Amino acid sequence: MPPPSDIVKVAIEWPGANAQLIEIDQKKPLSSIIREVCDGWSLSGSEQFALRYADGPQLYITEQSRGEIKNGTILRLAISPTRAARQLLERIQSHGIDARLEALKELAKLSADPTFATEFINMEGIGTLARLVESGTHFGEMLAFTLTAFLELMDHGIVSWDLISLSFIKQIAGYVNQPMVDVSILQRSLAILESIVLNSHSLYQRVAQEITVGQLIAHLSNQEIQTYAIALINALFLKAPEDRRQEEHTNVMDLPLTEMASTLAQKHLRSIILNHIIRGNRPIKAEMAHQLYVLQVLTFNLLEERMMTKMDPSDQMQRDIIFELRRIAFDGDSDPGGTEKRKAMYTKDYKMLGFTNHVNPAVDFTQTPPGMLALDNMLYLARLHQDTYIRIVLENSSREDKHECPFGRCAIELTRMLCEILQVGELPNEGCNDYHPMFFTHDRAWEEFFCICIQLLNKTWKEMRATAEDFNKVMQVVREQITRALAMKPTSLDQLKSKLRALSYSEILRLRQSERMSQDDFQSPPIIELRERIQPEILELIKQQRLNRLCEGSCFRKVGNRRRQEKFWFCRLSLNHKVLHYGDLDDPPQGEVPFEMLSDKIPVSDIKSVVTGKDCPHMKEKSALKQNKEVLELAFSILYDPDEALNFVAPNKYEYCVWIDGLSALLGREMNSDLTRSDLDTLISMEMKLRLLDLENIAIPDAPPPVPKEPSTYNFTYNYG
Repeated sequence: MPPPSDIVKVAIEWPGANAQLIEIDQKKPLSSIIREVCDGWSLSGSEQFALRYADGPQLYITEQSRGEIKNGTILRLAISPTRAARQLLERIQSHGIDARLEALKELAKLSADPTFATEFINMEGIGTLARLVESGTHFGEMLAFTLTAFLELMDHGIVSWDLISLSFIKQIAGYVNQPMVDVSILQRSLAILESIVLNSHSLYQRVAQEITVGQLIAHLSNQEIQTYAIALINALFLKAPEDRRQEEHTNVMDLPLTEMASTLAQKHLRSIILNHIIRGNRPIKAEMAHQLYVLQVLTFNLLEERMMTKMDPSDQMQRDIIFELRRIAFDGDSDPGGTEKRKAMYTKDYKMLGFTNHVNPAVDFTQTPPGMLALDNMLYLARLHQDTYIRIVLENSSREDKHECPFGRCAIELTRMLCEILQVGELPNEGCNDYHPMFFTHDRAWEEFFCICIQLLNKTWKEMRATAEDFNKVMQVVREQITRALAMKPTSLDQLKSKLRALSYSEILRLRQSERMSQDDFQSPPIIELRERIQPEILELIKQQRLNRLCEGSCFRKVGNRRRQEKFWFCRLSLNHKVLHYGDLDDPPQGEVPFEMLSDKIPVSDIKSVVTGKDCPHMKEKSALKQNKEVLELAFSILYDPDEALNFVAPNKYEYCVWIDGLSALLGREMNSDLTRSDLDTLISMEMKLRLLDLENIAIPDAPPPVPKEPSTYNFTYNYG
């Protein structure tokens, strides 16, 4: 008799019959088990049948996936995927409209199953669906189901997107361009075009030529398809040819989508997004926030070329820009005759402008990053904010040498810092929603951001009474001011200015001191002893908080090669801490998700270990393009018997730390995340201060030392990430 681990007890259903309660021997061939089930209902031809899950996505069970069957699972006997694919293929080509509609509806549901999809595709099913679309005879619900099935089948990656015909692309683009098309058809059409753009270099131009910027941007006013439209815009933006990104055109609405990254297209797109999405009358959901973040990243990445371009000190046109900076700052100064006098005056002026190389300031722009981008920023400030530029330069040139703020050096270093903060040149992170509304409020948001920050730098320099030796210290303070202000998510550039004004140097010092005090270690021996006595109590408190959070559960996004839309799942710990329940969701939950909605579960006793980062199975499978640092930092997997894994990508760093800590506590292991260390320091300091205050209130001479009281009970919550 096989060991219990090879036996799974399940219920199997068949329409019109009582369910069979059987024990599946996982060592027996699946075909033998199906034959026994068919014999139980006197069904012949067992090779024409298969087993499927009765709940959830109702996937077919194969030899490869049978190990996922758990005790108590409800299965269903169904016709085999080969037979189902053949029947559906015949029905969708039948003349009866009702029969065809029902077949397409069933196909749209089954196409998500990889086993069925493989069989259907092998029967040239995708070609049949494509011809139905190209014929232009399907409308409404029938067309929506056809497009859904097509998209699900293609998403399995079995067939290359390069094989899509041009007539199919024209037909799909036609649905996007029509003013009165059903929302479900528009959603699927936009998703298909997005997949073609992202997955087929050869067909990108074909898609982009079929739709104008105006036709696509018009969909941003429809709240039901905004996310799909932005996703396609991002795909086109990402794949836009480098040589077409900065061209100007007469009528932006008539631009082909090959010009999606052109200057005018960006301006119009920004305006529509600001008015219809960011300032719209609906809250921005997680998927839309992600698409806005992607668009923000792609927009800033247009700066990468200038950021990585070194200045050529021998290029006269580039040197003329530096001459213009000098002319604007010192306009009206007489130009002395004679080459030597002119050189001496220029050297003096370049020193006053704050360049490191006074003789040939072009050399200052040969380091990348920030390269020529720093010079672009300085020229924008000098031309568009001339009074501010002149004031900064002249104000510093009139100070004592040791206290002057070198404008040129500061502008170059500030540009480099802003590129680092906004991650210019890096690919978007799959799990990130961190967009900044203020960058959508101005056509030249990057340059305006620089102008605000250079004024902040000049102000902070004065407040710190800095000298040249303090340059790096000033830049550290300015970085902290900017990052703290950005974390407050200002909705406009004016609001950013207001928040930066409030974050003066003295305020930064106060915040640092406050944070330092809250984490003060108190090094005297009695205090160290008290800390050691308190620590186990606080750790237990943190452990209970983490386990409570796991019982509440969290929503995770399914990350992989499939589309991002409407792919969520939820996981939570049972109240007795013995089982992890999880299951798929159509949308992010608005409140508590009951255990009844979560169809799958893992006994905690089956968990072998928890792995993170590159050790996760789903991170090993990801392509190099998507496996960026931020996703790796949020990834973790639960490994459980026999050799299975439940894979996670946390929505933010806080949720990641909570789950890692909670799982560690659940398995009786040490909690050592950054969040736990921070909480431990904070709560111990709070408790110690309370106890020390009690000690200070005792003034009885020669009294024995008081016994420390029990720790306070803290109810602490967080708003990280």
